[in-house]
Amino acid sequence: MPPVAAVATMADDLEPQSLKKLVLRSLKRTYEFFDSQQKIDAIVRDPTSRAIRQSVKIRDEYQVVRHLPPPLPAGQAGKDPAQPAGAGAPAAAGAGAPGAGGSLPSLAAVVEQAASQPQGGLGGPPSAAGVAGNAGGGAAGAAAGPAPGASSAIVLASSSNSQGALVPLTAPGAAAAAAPSNAVTVADRYKPSAAIIRRLPSKWPKPEWHPPWKNYRVISGHMGWVRSVAFEPGNEWFCTGSADRTIKIWELATGKLKLTLTGHIEQIRGLAVSPKYPYMFSAGDDKLVKCWDLEYNKVIRSYHGHLSGVYCLALHPMLDVLLTGGRDYRLPVGSVWDVRTKAQIFALSGHDNTVCSVIAQATDPPSDHGLARHHCEAPGTWLRARPCSTLTYHKKSVRALAKHPFEKTFVSASADNIKKYKLPKGEFLHNMLSQQRTIINTADVNEDNVLASGGDNGSIWFWDWKSGHNFQQTQTIVQPGPLDQ
Repeated sequence: MPPVAAVATMADDLEPQSLKKLVLRSLKRTYEFFDSQQKIDAIVRDPTSRAIRQSVKIRDEYQVVRHLPPPLPAGQAGKDPAQPAGAGAPAAAGAGAPGAGGSLPSLAAVVEQAASQPQGGLGGPPSAAGVAGNAGGGAAGAAAGPAPGASSAIVLASSSNSQGALVPLTAPGAAAAAAPSNAVTVADRYKPSAAIIRRLPSKWPKPEWHPPWKNYRVISGHMGWVRSVAFEPGNEWFCTGSADRTIKIWELATGKLKLTLTGHIEQIRGLAVSPKYPYMFSAGDDKLVKCWDLEYNKVIRSYHGHLSGVYCLALHPMLDVLLTGGRDYRLPVGSVWDVRTKAQIFALSGHDNTVCSVIAQATDPPSDHGLARHHCEAPGTWLRARPCSTLTYHKKSVRALAKHPFEKTFVSASADNIKKYKLPKGEFLHNMLSQQRTIINTADVNEDNVLASGGDNGSIWFWDWKSGHNFQQTQTIVQPGPLDQ
C-alpha cells in the first residue's frame, strides 16, 4: 500500500475533469454510435440477402395459411355441407379456388418463386397480379377454378371482397384481362397509413377576414392615467375616468370635451352608463360608488359598504341592479346593489383576493347572473347569489373580462393567455392561438366578432372571436410634450 503522502501527491497531479469535457465526450460517443449505424444501414444489400429477407417476410405474413385444406370438387365449389343450400360461406369459396389442380405447393416453392422474380425486392410488388372476384361473383369464380398456367402465390383480397378471403394469382399473361382493381398487393400492404386512410377535415373554424384597424384620433386632456372608459348606448358621446380624480365626457364624432365632473377624491377605476335612465355610475379608490344624473350633472346617490377601493362595476342588462367588486381588506366581495333604493341586495363572498373585473349576463328567464374575475386566478359565476362554478384554468392573475353581445360566451384575459368560455356553466371552449405576453388590463368584443385586448406595454391586439386568430397588432403612439399641455 503506498504511503498517504504519495497518494496525496498523485491526487494533486490529476486534473479534475470539468463538466464541459464530460459532456463533449458523451456527445462524441453518441455521434460515433449513430453515425456507424447510419453507415451500416446505407450499405446496399446483395440479391442473396434480399431474397432471404423477403422469404422471412413471406413466412411471417403467410404462416397461418401454410397448410390449406384439400380443394373441393368442381361441382361442390362454394358450398359447405354443414350449411343449408344457398348460404355458402365466402371464405370456403375462396379456399376452394385452386380447383382440380391439387393443393397449394409448399411455402418453400412460394419463396423460391418470389426470390426469382426481377422485382422481388423488399416490399416491391410481385410480377403477377392477383385475381379477386367481387362480392357478387365470388362463388362463381371459385367454381370455375384458376386460369391455365396460374401461379399458386396468394395475396389478401381487399375489404370489398368476401371477408378477406385468399385468392390465387394468375399468370402474367392472364393478369391484364382478369385482374380487378381492388386486389391488394404487397406494395399496398406496406404503404403508410397517411396514404391509405382518408384524412379527416379539421373541425377548427377558419378565421374570418376583418378589415384592418387604424388609430383614428388621439385625445388628450387628462392629467393622469386613464383607468376606465364607457360609451353611451347611442354612440354620441363617451366618458373617461382618470387618476386625476375627474370624469370627462367627450363628443364621439369630433373628440371635443363636453363636460368635466368632479366629486371623487381618489382615482376612478370603473364607469358604466345606464341604457334605460340618464344615469352614469362611477367607482374609485375612495371606497365610493356614485350615481350621476346627466340631466343635472350632479351626484344623486352614493352606495356605501365597501371597506377599500372599488375596482370594477357593471350594470345588469335587464334588471335595475348594479354589481361592484373591490379590494376589501377583510373579505374581498362582490356586491349587488339596488339602483333606486341604494340597498345592498347581496354580498357575493368566495374570493380570496382583489376582484378587479365583473360582468353581467342576462338569462332566460331573467335572474341575477354575474361573473367576477380577480387576482386569485379563479373566476366565479353566481346564480341567485350562489356560486355555481369556479374556473381555475389560468396560471396568472386575470384583470379583464369581456362578454359577447349576442352569444352566451365570454373571455378572460391574463398574462398567460386569453381563454374563452361558454355560459352559464363556464365550460372551457378554447385558448386564443397567440400570446400577447404582457399583463392585459382591458378587453372588449364588438358585434363583428372582433376582440380587442390592451396590455400594460402599450400593445393592442385584435382577434377573430370564433377561431382565436390574431389578425392585427398595434402599438401605442407616443405623444410629444408634457401631459399638462
